[in-house]
Amino acid sequence: MDKLNIAFYSDTYLPAVDGVVTSMLNFKKELERRGHKVLIVASGDPKYSKKYSNKDVLVVPGISFKPYPQYKLAFFPYHTAINIQKEDIDILHAQTPFFMGFTALTIARILKLPIVGSFHTFINDKKVLEAYYPKNKFLKSITSKYLWKYTKFFYRKCDITIVPTKTVQEFLNKEGLQNIEIVPNSVDTSKFNPKVDGSRIREKLKLKKKVVLYVGRISKEKRLEVMLKAAKILSKKRDDISYLIVGHGPALEQYKALVAKMGLSNVVKFAGFVSDEELPMYYAASDMFCMPSTFETQGIVTLEAMACGKPVVGADYLALKEVIKNGKTGEKFKPGDYLSCARKIEKVLNSSEKYKRNAVALANEFSIPKATDKLLDVYNKVLQKAIY
Repeated sequence: MDKLNIAFYSDTYLPAVDGVVTSMLNFKKELERRGHKVLIVASGDPKYSKKYSNKDVLVVPGISFKPYPQYKLAFFPYHTAINIQKEDIDILHAQTPFFMGFTALTIARILKLPIVGSFHTFINDKKVLEAYYPKNKFLKSITSKYLWKYTKFFYRKCDITIVPTKTVQEFLNKEGLQNIEIVPNSVDTSKFNPKVDGSRIREKLKLKKKVVLYVGRISKEKRLEVMLKAAKILSKKRDDISYLIVGHGPALEQYKALVAKMGLSNVVKFAGFVSDEELPMYYAASDMFCMPSTFETQGIVTLEAMACGKPVVGADYLALKEVIKNGKTGEKFKPGDYLSCARKIEKVLNSSEKYKRNAVALANEFSIPKATDKLLDVYNKVLQKAIY
């Protein structure tokens, strides 16, 4: 394949760290290693726009999305079309469908360039509606109805829509969206691997003999209360388990208050934001990973945990069903069922080593090079059929 000039457009970027940002940076690094050029055009905090902008990253100052301040809204920055022309971009890739994504779509059509869209988030999820949409019932109903209609409109206008799993592909097909290709999010298996030492983290945080880990956004749709209720049950029968929660988000203070109310302050620790450099050590410090969310389109953090040799206990729902294999890479429980969650956590903790090899093997299937091969196949497919 000829060397490509690619532009990623995104409504989220550093210092925010989420699945979209992680996926985008992983692909950028590998594409550039292979000789392709990647320009990132993203909205960001005005305080950091200069810090994170460079010759191949353009951070457009935006305003905070109040319910979730990590996301910045830049209102239709069409001036970025100048950068697209200057860099002689061959293909645009909208990582998100909102202001930056719509800008990419408009520029693509004006400049007669092909565009790929990535579907990362179920914005019509019930918990998302509760957490981020207007509190007024009428406004919430209107917003949810038309936002989902817009989302489908957006992806129909893309030449190809990329999804990370078959589960998401089938969901969008049922919603009337076709031309869907599966390109999984990748995990850096050179960074996340079973050889990482987590002893320093265990000592620093004074963790107990067994450690259950959660890494990710601290928000209502992640359903951390399920894990905490499971922790409450297990705390009545054993005192050797610590629960470590890594990350931040709009529901952080609510979950801290819940932990205190449940009397779990001595077993649940909130580590807050952890740097990319230290994150592998937190996985290594754990015995297993817990993902109670019913929101995942894939769940990069579950793959990172598996790459470090950690089994995953997660909700038997959406994309988690594809990566968690009972008795092999972890255990699944009925969504929202904290009793089942508690049983599965204890089962895995009692024999976590037996899952290790299978977890690592599965994560290796999602390595950055393998995922990038599939991404380039999609780009090639779009470019071959593009007639503008």
